[in-house]
Order: sequence, then structure tokens, then C-alpha cells
Amino acid sequence: MAPDTETLIIGAGPAGLTAGYLLTKAGRDVVIVERDPIYVGGISRTVRHGEFLFDIGGHRFFSKSREVVELWDEILPNDMIDRPRLSRIYYGGKFYSYPLKAFEALTNLGVFRSTVCVLSYVGAKLRPIADPQTFHQWVRNQFGERLFSIFFKTYTEKVWGMSCDEISADWAAQRIKGLDLGSAIIDALTRSLGMKQASGGAKTLIESFRYPAKGPGMMWETAADKVRAQDGEIRMGCSLTGLSWDRAKGFWTATLTTADGGKQTLTASHVISSAPITELSAAISPRPKSDPQAQTLRYRDFITVALIARASSTFPDNWVYIHDPDLKVGRVQNFLSWSPHMAPEGFACVGLEYFCFEGDGLWTADDADLIELAKREIGLIGLVDPADVIEGTVVRQPRAYPVYDDTYQQAVDAVREDYEQTYPTLHLVGRNGMHKYNSQDHAMMTAMLTVQNILAGKRLFD
Repeated sequence: MAPDTETLIIGAGPAGLTAGYLLTKAGRDVVIVERDPIYVGGISRTVRHGEFLFDIGGHRFFSKSREVVELWDEILPNDMIDRPRLSRIYYGGKFYSYPLKAFEALTNLGVFRSTVCVLSYVGAKLRPIADPQTFHQWVRNQFGERLFSIFFKTYTEKVWGMSCDEISADWAAQRIKGLDLGSAIIDALTRSLGMKQASGGAKTLIESFRYPAKGPGMMWETAADKVRAQDGEIRMGCSLTGLSWDRAKGFWTATLTTADGGKQTLTASHVISSAPITELSAAISPRPKSDPQAQTLRYRDFITVALIARASSTFPDNWVYIHDPDLKVGRVQNFLSWSPHMAPEGFACVGLEYFCFEGDGLWTADDADLIELAKREIGLIGLVDPADVIEGTVVRQPRAYPVYDDTYQQAVDAVREDYEQTYPTLHLVGRNGMHKYNSQDHAMMTAMLTVQNILAGKRLFD
């Protein structure tokens, strides 16, 4: 008996839709299931609130991968715009350009504090911590203790809800690689003097990026439409609740639950999962031998409070990082600076991001209280006059960030080894599917390599 579909894809985010698009383009049979009843795109979706659009986070379309850029152009050839990058850090009641501008930073920090930062950096280079294991140790080795405390500690602990001494050095090595103090100083000096860099510089220092005219969701809504046009099926409001592997028959049986509680059964030769590993493992029957390790993996959740304001009240940045420990907000986005098409003329949409754990005080707070908190904090920062805020809305995003604690890598390694030995046609892709805090282009690449494996009928890439 043949399975119902060749490939079942769990999740219609960038990884899932990339896989679905490429497989259906190759003439393969695909069913994608997406828990959200309305939006595709995962955390790269664009939310609509009346005439206003906003991201769940901000998503630059920048990649060093030619294949990814070409795929973006193929899916959305006529609606990408070039946008200037402007971001700042808010610390100690002052704003710092990011990337740094040397003279501005010197003025804001003062000569004494700047000198202490440089001496701290020199000391770290002369006496580095051998084999750094934590985020704190890794950043201290790269930048010195003083710069760690000013520009890394507060924001990082807001994002993760844990001490920098509990976060793995892997996080720092992945997210801050390619940026050292020397290159930052050279970059800062050339910017301060009005000079351009001779070459591209680190990825984190790019000055412009591409962006869909009406937000990143535009890319993934178009991808979903093309999947359907290529005879693929997307079931919205549908969750994976059971999954079993029949080795003798060579296919999977999936139990799916619809938004109204209905049950569906689907068989497939391949399963591509971008679901959190904890959820996938819990759905597999019988439970994988690696399930105890899978269930130790943790995730960080966050809330976006979108404030609708008069445009005259807004600020020019794409986003501002908030390094003030007295404020709960971690980052502020001005979506009008991402694209002028995100709000009607005369208005703007500003997003305040609050990092939390599902079920904690922020997560369970009333929407009205969160909107009032956001209005108060945006006023304290000085970015928007609360009197100019007309209304607000709240979006809660569970499992936004896989946590890099001191045991996550052992757990991920155990899961991957188990799955590779036991389930030859189960493929993990994307941020949560691989428990790796990757960017949208990296998530797409994991799907592209998986598709190559499926089309080849053998594992070309791990």
C-alpha cells in the first residue's frame, strides 16, 4: 500500500516552506501542516492589525549564500526593496550608534570609562581564560570585562532570562563570530571620519539590507501560494499530535489535530520537521530512546507589544537595543523604518519586545497592562511621546529561541544520533527543528540540503 503523500512537512515557517516549494517544484507530492490558523512564516510572519503591519522581530534579508538569495528572488522577484540599516544601543540614558562610532562612544562613556574599557580589553588579551565554557568567559576574552558588563550582560540576560554564567560559550561563538574589538575600532574610526571600509567587513556591520515591501510575511505567503499552485497541500490550524514509524512498510503514520479538535491520519514516506525537538519527540510512538535528553531542551519565549502612533512622534532606527536593567523591554522596532508600506501615511507602528518564559508574569499579564507598560517605557527611553500613542496590540510568541545552556549540546547530539540510526526518513530542519539559533537564511539552507537528500534518495548532507 502506498502512503498518502511522499513528504509530510511539520511547520510552514521559512524552512518548511522552502522544503515544500522546492519539492513541489520538482514534481514531488507534499503536505505541509501548520499550527497557526491564519499565518504562515513562523516567527518570520508579518502580523496585520487593521491597516498596520509588523514583524515578530525584525527580519533582514541578507545572506552570504548565493543559493538563498537566488531563491528569494525566484519566489518574490518584484517586491524586494533596499533599506538602510540604522540601529542604536540605549545605555545609561544615552544612545550609542551600532556599529560604534568612535568619537560618539568616547563622548558618551567619558574619557575615564573609555580608558578603563581599553585597559580591561588589554588585560583580557594578556591573561585570557583558557577554554572558555560560558558566554561571560567567551565575551570577556574577546572584549574585556568592562565592555562585557556595558554592552553584553544586561541585554543578553534579558533575552535569555538567565545569568551569562549559565549560557554556553557556543552562543557567543555563533552570534558574535567575525566581530572583534580590533575590527570594530577600525570600522568605528572609518565611520567617524566619513570613510568607507575597503571591503565588506563582518556580517554584523552591514549598512543596508533587502526587505519585502510589506514585511517578511509577504515572502512566505507568496511561497505558500506557489506551493499550492504546484499541487502541494497546506493544512492550516493543524498540529502534529502523534507519529509512528513502520520500518517494514517504510513509511510514517501521523496523527493530526485540527483547530476544532478533529482528528486526521496521514501516511508519508518522509517527514521533515521544523517543530521544537521536545514536541516532536513527545509525538513519536513508541517514545525514542533519546526522549529523556530531548525533554531537557529549553526555549525562550517573547511578547511583541505593537503601538500605533502618529508618525511625527517616531524615530529613525530600524531597531534599538535596550541595555538599561531598569527597563523590562529588550528591543524596540520602528517598522516604518523597515518599510514605508508598513503603516498608512501619517502613522507608524512601533514594536516593543519583551523576552519571557511561557507562564511567567509578563506572559500571563493582561494585554491592556502590557500596552500601558510599553507606553510608559517608550516614553522613558525618549523614543515616542506616550501621548501620541493611539492604540496597541499584543502578540505572544512561544518557543522563539532555543536556549543554549550548559547541557543543550549533549542533548541535541543524543537526539540526532538516535534519529539517524532509528528513523532514516525523518529530517530535522530550521531553528527549532535543529535546536540552533540560526537566521532565516540558515534555516532555509537546512531545508535546501534536506530536499537534495530526498531527491537523491540518499544522504548527501548531514
